[in-house]
Amino acid sequence: MAEAEESPGDPGTASPRPLFAGLSDISISQDIPIEGEITIPVRSRIREFDSSTLNESVQNTIMRDLKAVGKKFMHVLYPRKSNTLLRDWDLWGPLILCVTLALMLQRGSADSEKDGGPQFAEVFVIVWFGAVTITLNSKLLGGNISFFQSLCVLGYCILPLTVAMLICRLVLLAKPGPVNFMVRLFVVIVMFAWSIVASTAFLADSQPPNRKALAVYPVFLFYFVISWMILTFTP
Repeated sequence: MAEAEESPGDPGTASPRPLFAGLSDISISQDIPIEGEITIPVRSRIREFDSSTLNESVQNTIMRDLKAVGKKFMHVLYPRKSNTLLRDWDLWGPLILCVTLALMLQRGSADSEKDGGPQFAEVFVIVWFGAVTITLNSKLLGGNISFFQSLCVLGYCILPLTVAMLICRLVLLAKPGPVNFMVRLFVVIVMFAWSIVASTAFLADSQPPNRKALAVYPVFLFYFVISWMILTFTP
């Protein structure tokens, strides 16, 4: 009896099909490299090189910092609720204003050498010690502002008082008298209020709602002391 030939269409006699049968027909060409390098595109390298400040010139660095300081001065002159002073804080502006104010408050007496030096040191210490004290008070009250952010805001908001000192120096060139004093008093009061409004516009939201008065009161005293020094200045 002859054996029956197996039919390929017979399900009972078909061989088991492999699980990944389709992959067996795929062949990798010898021309395709399997290994390679991960390289950064040239444009990405150029962009990273351009954004680095280590390779820029000194002139570009100085101009960039001066533009940043000028923008913060504009925010103080036109006070509004903004996070520019808090986000991009620096101490260049406060240092410039403090030195300028201390120099203008010097009596410049030629008779006594002690009139110039201590006056400059006194103003410098009052400004920075007062700003540090207000900052520590703000942190103890639970404020969510950093130490240097508070110093930046308090220092930049001295700008109106520095302008008041400049105007008072010009007014004092005229003949002293009651009119002279009234003009200086008016200028100092306006600039004092300007500094208070500008500083509270940046610092008010960083304090708890029930402690804002306790945080603003030391700021009021701080600018009041500086205003009093400006008003009582006599060359």
